[in-house]
Amino acid sequence: MHFGVKMKSFRCSKALVFFLLISFLPAVAETITATDAKNHVGEKATVCGKVASEKTASTSRGEPTFINLDTPYPKQVFTILVWGDDRKNVGELPRVGAHVCASGVIQDYRGVPEIVVRSSGQLSN
Repeated sequence: MHFGVKMKSFRCSKALVFFLLISFLPAVAETITATDAKNHVGEKATVCGKVASEKTASTSRGEPTFINLDTPYPKQVFTILVWGDDRKNVGELPRVGAHVCASGVIQDYRGVPEIVVRSSGQLSN
C-alpha cells in the first residue's frame, strides 16, 4: 500500500513537471503565404513570398522602406516594413524578384497586413 501511494505521487509530479515545461516553451511561429497573412493579424508567424515592389520613402519621417510581397503597391497583399533607424541592424534588403520570409507579429496597417523588421534575424530566403 505504501508503494502504491508513492507511485501515484510520482506520476502526479511527473505530469506537473511536463505541464510546466510545455507552458514555458516559446510559441513556434507558423509559416504562411503573403496572401494568407490577413487571416493571422496579431499572431507571430513567418510570412513568405516574392518581392513584387520595394520603395524607401526618404522624404517621410522615419525613412520607412516598404517591401511588398507577391503583388506590388498599390494593390499589395503584404508588406515588410523596415524603418530607417533599423536598416543598419537589418542589413541588405531583398530585391524585387527575390523570395523572402519575414518573421514577427503580423499587424494591420490600413487593411494591409505587415511585419515590422528590426534585425537581420527576422529575414530569411
